[in-house]
Amino acid sequence: MSKKVLLCVLGLGLALICHAQNSTQVFLDLHNAARRAAGVGPLQWNSSLEAYARKYANQRYDCQLIHSEGPYGENIYWGYGQGFMDAEAAVRYWVDEKDYYDYNTNSCLKGKDCLHYTQIVWKNSKNLGCASSHCSNGGMFTTCNYYPPGNYVGERPY
Repeated sequence: MSKKVLLCVLGLGLALICHAQNSTQVFLDLHNAARRAAGVGPLQWNSSLEAYARKYANQRYDCQLIHSEGPYGENIYWGYGQGFMDAEAAVRYWVDEKDYYDYNTNSCLKGKDCLHYTQIVWKNSKNLGCASSHCSNGGMFTTCNYYPPGNYVGERPY
């Protein structure tokens, strides 16, 4: 086999692995595991939200963590390097903020972020769509959108 063909086959294989690691089912399963742990119902995959997320992710080739300012709830993530550039890394990063959420005060611990987590477990959110794109710096930008959106001031997520 020539080197060009071998490189092409290897490249295609890596692309398929990357797609599998960022599949809709991975995003959905990880979100729903966090929701199950919080005692709220599952999210359903929404292709319109996925299209919205994909369009925005493709615009973030610079990997800057800037929200789309759209009509949906939104979590964004930037990862670089092995183990930080797939759906699991993004969702785990958001879900790990659970440790910083105080249900009794309905707030994040001082100096900590927890709103990614509260959006994931927001009881009234029913639909999910996510997408990732490669950035010009070699990183990966991931965004997930939720409908209806959550994180309303003064309301508990569940």
